[in-house]
Amino acid sequence: MQRQRLRGLTALIAASAALMLAACGGGGGGSNTTAPVPTPPPATGETPMTAQEAVRLLDQGGWGASEAAITEATQLGPKQWLLTQFDAPASTFANYSAEIHTAGLKDFCTERMLGSNCWRDYYSAEPLSREFYRQALSGRDQLRQRTAWALSQIWVVSGHEVEGTYGLRDYQQMLRDNAFGNLRELLGKMALHPVMGAYLNMVNNEKDAPNENFARELMQLFTIGPCALTPGGELDGGSCRATYDNTGVREVAYALTGWTYPAGGVSPWGKWDWTNATFLRGEMLADPAQHDQTLRSLPGGATIPATRTPRQAADAVLDALFNHPNFAPFIGKQLIQRLVTSNPTPAYVERVATAIASGSSNGIGSGKRGDMKATLAAILLDPEARDAPRADDPGYGRLREPTQFTINLLRAANGTTDGAPFYWWIGALLGQMVYTAPSVFNYFPADYPLPGKPDLAPEFGVANASTAMTRYNLGDGLFYWSNGGGISPDSSIPGATGTRTNVTSFESAADDPAALFDRIDRVLTGNRSSASTRAAVIDAIAAWDAKSYKDSYRRERVRTAFYLLLASPDYQVQR
Repeated sequence: MQRQRLRGLTALIAASAALMLAACGGGGGGSNTTAPVPTPPPATGETPMTAQEAVRLLDQGGWGASEAAITEATQLGPKQWLLTQFDAPASTFANYSAEIHTAGLKDFCTERMLGSNCWRDYYSAEPLSREFYRQALSGRDQLRQRTAWALSQIWVVSGHEVEGTYGLRDYQQMLRDNAFGNLRELLGKMALHPVMGAYLNMVNNEKDAPNENFARELMQLFTIGPCALTPGGELDGGSCRATYDNTGVREVAYALTGWTYPAGGVSPWGKWDWTNATFLRGEMLADPAQHDQTLRSLPGGATIPATRTPRQAADAVLDALFNHPNFAPFIGKQLIQRLVTSNPTPAYVERVATAIASGSSNGIGSGKRGDMKATLAAILLDPEARDAPRADDPGYGRLREPTQFTINLLRAANGTTDGAPFYWWIGALLGQMVYTAPSVFNYFPADYPLPGKPDLAPEFGVANASTAMTRYNLGDGLFYWSNGGGISPDSSIPGATGTRTNVTSFESAADDPAALFDRIDRVLTGNRSSASTRAAVIDAIAAWDAKSYKDSYRRERVRTAFYLLLASPDYQVQR
């Protein structure tokens, strides 16, 4: 009966969560229990963060809080935390084999007798997804990982279309390695990466009949967007004035002809004409003989002369887009949306766009246009990110996307994972399989509207009754399955450890339901839960009374508090 009572309360909170979210949303492996490294004192003039301030920054600039991470961050001011993150060593994905494209076999899996998991292990993004979760959970480079994830949702490639674990790995590692570099350099590496060439059909484009797919998405989604913008990211003049047309798409497509795969691939069917066999590592190679040599016009008024190399043409295209007045507000707003809030004010967007253009913000940056450190400083140190009054605005914040929801809860609950459940199983059910977006528009478009409201709410693009129930079921699994909480290892994965939580440390606060709630709420929301949520969860905690459940009441109180808070809108909406 007691358990039924708790389940009934959970259902009520879950139902209210759906309604409250609709009102608020627009607005190798290891655990996070590794010993913290010593941190430097706050920068001169900076006040150390409070716990609430630290949790907000850990949510925005990383993969969420743990009690250890809060203790460490509260020794610092926000700027010093940022500088510490810039210096943290980068996490690195394993270097996967390229044999699928170098062995010269017609049927790699069959001829190598690798069994039913061959496609998973050599062709798909699943091995990367497992590493992604492990490293997000315990990596020191939280800001780098979170920034690279944001960039991967703007400059999308997907395992749905590109087959080759090693190539998908190299593309995503490139984003990590350059996450604190320069946006212009990143543009060049993105545009000429063979995975992008394969994904959007730029590779092997001949001068007489180029595929226009990459050219269109390069402008529409990757750099300037379809409509002229103000410096604050609003429609210039209040309506859409096109930044390019079909002729412009075709001009760019011609300018980007003559690129093929890097050397190294071997095809069992031999070589076709001027193209190289598929190989997804390195930078695409140019063949000048297959490059268009006609004078071409570019967005913004620039032109490319009739005599040029493929490299010169590609640089001219990317320079024109990078220096276009739309670039800074278009990219800046999307980065704000991915890290801080779905609906930044135009003033916030303009401040970030100014930092992109100037290469400097808050004393950080090289002074060169496109500096990513300056961009991140502008995003994360802005008053709209740091000040509590805006964070209490109902129109402020963002729904935690599935990856963030999962990693945040594991970090808060001292979890460990091998990352295995979060691809085909839970990731698919939540609508976000890592590095396997359903289209070039990402898992959800940046301009997805909150139903019935004028606000934007990108993450609600994958929010529905099914994904909501999966979130609740995941919380149930991590705190109640497998003899106390967790998901068992997958025996088909070498070295699998499963996924577990470890919340025994919270039992020391369990004799006082209010104190226990506040401690868990601190790590999950920064003590931002509403009074109604607090009251309901404390009542549910107290229902496990010490007299009736003397051997288990502390454990059950902790698990109940975590489960119900994870189901609440106070946790599911990042503020």
